Amino acid sequence: MRTSAAAGRAATGGIDVTTPAPEGGSGSGPTVLRMLLGSQLRKLREARGITREVAGWEIRSSESKISRMELGRVSFKERDIADLLTLYGVTDEQERDALLSLARDANTPGWWHRYSDLLPNWFSYYLGLEAAASLIRTYEIQFIPGLLQTEEYTRAVVLLSYERAALDELERRVALRRQRQQAFHRPSPQQQLWAVVDEAALRRPIGGHKVMHEQIQYLIEATALPNIRLQVIPFHAGGHAAAGGAFTILRFPDRDVPDIVYVEQLTGALYLDKREDVDHYANAMERLCVKAEPPASTADILHRILAEIETTGR
Repeated sequence: MRTSAAAGRAATGGIDVTTPAPEGGSGSGPTVLRMLLGSQLRKLREARGITREVAGWEIRSSESKISRMELGRVSFKERDIADLLTLYGVTDEQERDALLSLARDANTPGWWHRYSDLLPNWFSYYLGLEAAASLIRTYEIQFIPGLLQTEEYTRAVVLLSYERAALDELERRVALRRQRQQAFHRPSPQQQLWAVVDEAALRRPIGGHKVMHEQIQYLIEATALPNIRLQVIPFHAGGHAAAGGAFTILRFPDRDVPDIVYVEQLTGALYLDKREDVDHYANAMERLCVKAEPPASTADILHRILAEIETTGR
């Protein structure tokens, strides 16, 4: 007989659902757990040849609700999961228990929930994906990537959008970004960050001379971390494949969760997981990395910019 842990891994595509991930860690947080459970429910439904409409009727809901569940876009009710498992012919008690346990874990709020009053739903979803990603590849043209910002630089960026915010709200927004960065500074970090930054972002004087001086110094220190890779696209490189703007590609340790491209907009965001879309952005990222200066040159580039700041005061 399989152990409960083995049953949990078998029912959830290889992830051990008996050991919860640490809060704010890089394990499978609630967002990705919902995606994993949704993927398993879709496979079980399709194996039985049951339509979404029939499944929706079984849980007193609609076809669109089943679709959202299978995409991991909504929370789960244990009663609904139990009814669907019965409909799909899942009778093994260990497998049922593992999937129901996964549903409970998927409904547990992530660490970012305490900031929910500040966050639109579309960005809360991103934070769940970011926390669970094993590799984050990002391209930035206007700002230093959020995961590499100093506290003062973050404060200056936040003020650009929330200049009338109360001091408490401002500080909480800064604290939120700082907490997102913690995963990269643990003794044995499980997440990797590969950032490609346009030279313009390094030279745009966000927050003034002192803030930029500290920010560039921080980036120099970050390049020494084993789980952070930073490349710079210099002005002389000319045009490049990502003329459309900033984007992020998230990769996850769980094989049932596809890579996701995140493109932030002014009042929302795009989440792309179709293979052709992800491939298009992945190819653009590869071309950016080729166009950019190699990672080994980044520290020298930053030292030159830092010296210019010290000399010119801007």
